[in-house]
Amino acid sequence: MAKIAYILLCHKDPDAIIKQAERLTAAGDYMAIHFDARANPVHFAAIRAALKDNPNVTFAHRRIKCGWGEWSLVQATLYAVESAVEAFPRATHFYMLSGDCMAIKSAEYTHEFLDNNDADFIESFDYFDSDWIKTGMKEERLIYRHFFNERTQKRRFYASFNFQRRFGLTRDIPSDIQVQIGSQWWCLRRQTIEAVLDFTRKRRDVMRFFRTTWIPDETFFQTIVRHVVPEEQIRGRTLTFLMFTDYGMPVTFYDDHYDLLVSQDYLFARKISAEAKDLKRRLGLLYAAENVQFQISNEGRSLFQFLTGRGRIGRRFATRFWETESTLGRNRELMIIICKKWHVAKRLLERIRQVTNVPSMEYLFNEEHTPLPDLGGIQNTIGKRTRHRRALMRMLFDYYETDQLIVCMDPGAIDLLQDFAGDRSITRMLEIQCEFSDDYLIGHAMRVGLAGEQTSIETLERLLPTIRNDMTFESDRIRDADFEHLDRMREAADLDDNARALARFLSITDDKARQIAEADYLFAD
Repeated sequence: MAKIAYILLCHKDPDAIIKQAERLTAAGDYMAIHFDARANPVHFAAIRAALKDNPNVTFAHRRIKCGWGEWSLVQATLYAVESAVEAFPRATHFYMLSGDCMAIKSAEYTHEFLDNNDADFIESFDYFDSDWIKTGMKEERLIYRHFFNERTQKRRFYASFNFQRRFGLTRDIPSDIQVQIGSQWWCLRRQTIEAVLDFTRKRRDVMRFFRTTWIPDETFFQTIVRHVVPEEQIRGRTLTFLMFTDYGMPVTFYDDHYDLLVSQDYLFARKISAEAKDLKRRLGLLYAAENVQFQISNEGRSLFQFLTGRGRIGRRFATRFWETESTLGRNRELMIIICKKWHVAKRLLERIRQVTNVPSMEYLFNEEHTPLPDLGGIQNTIGKRTRHRRALMRMLFDYYETDQLIVCMDPGAIDLLQDFAGDRSITRMLEIQCEFSDDYLIGHAMRVGLAGEQTSIETLERLLPTIRNDMTFESDRIRDADFEHLDRMREAADLDDNARALARFLSITDDKARQIAEADYLFAD
């Protein structure tokens, strides 16, 4: 009978990880866990303590810090796989999972399925001929060297990329390797895993190549498996059910998707919402059940495409399929810095980045060139961002895998502020009230097209009171809106008052807030 060693890469939610490990190993299977070294060490200690007496659980022999799109994800997987191969000599299959995955079939069904299908299950499509990559870089992922994280070191990432492109610093793909691409959620037989590990030890040239490709978790195993296993022994599909929106973001499953999930021709599903308590309970009971007959309809993807294409016609399998983007998520915090002097807000944001790890963006609804990740086109223009603002923000939360996000907005965007404040998420606002000199107001008038280089002094003198009153009016509207979580920093206030406001806004200590707020240049013109 098949014995599965689950390879679990995770970085949060220790209680869910412990339950997942206990559930999967209770059926006689195994698990090797790599818990991100960047994550909370208290969480890792709790996981180790809870599972230390479970002989069917082991941990990667080395923990490393992981980053999306980096080689580190592949390396962490290899460390966990190596530990599993050594610890579990009876394991016949190795199944890649994340903390958001759950079984949608019983253990009995899963083992029987693998016994009846002597093959490797991994998506592996020709990198250049397939349309697996919908938008963004394609050949550039491979022929240039990527040393920096695109999410956390965006400027360095693109500076390095543009430098190489400008000077033609490309490289060749190893000549005997045909690069493949596909989902990182695979299930491989033991002999295949052993062949892959042997390949990594012998082919250092290929390892060096993949280490500096971008998003190698979508290409490394997919390529190497094709290189070491005959084609007839590979099923070019994953056994984990997952779907993506038109913008390339993964669909999340909730309590009312149970019947849909168990009817799919897959063994696991991703991503299961952390809020889907009842769904997790029912799937957990299902995995331990015996003699369950599954009616496989496999309609999930076509149904999703139909419902999203038709808008709100029909209500089968819950509204979330096509209404997911209408809310940011109940447990998420959107923090908005409101300031008319954009350079002041940007300086504050830079200070916040130095002290906290909260992802942040500048004036994305005002400046077209604001650096944003590729979200399938929704981020391309200010018009699209504004029309699909909640969808955009939700996608940014998902992209950065965070429950906190900071953005900057102009105080004139009262409609946006009210819309976000009305969401079920927690919306915190920090208004920065600045002093406006005549020189600043003249510069502002020129920037927004109210005046030009040839505008007379007399005209400017008549215009300045109107502009000043307009800025006061915008601030008054924010005050009159009576937002629930609104704090203020004032240029004229003392450091302690501003630090306290900042501490409430960011939910940080007064000392950290003071460290951010004490920058002398913060309010300078």
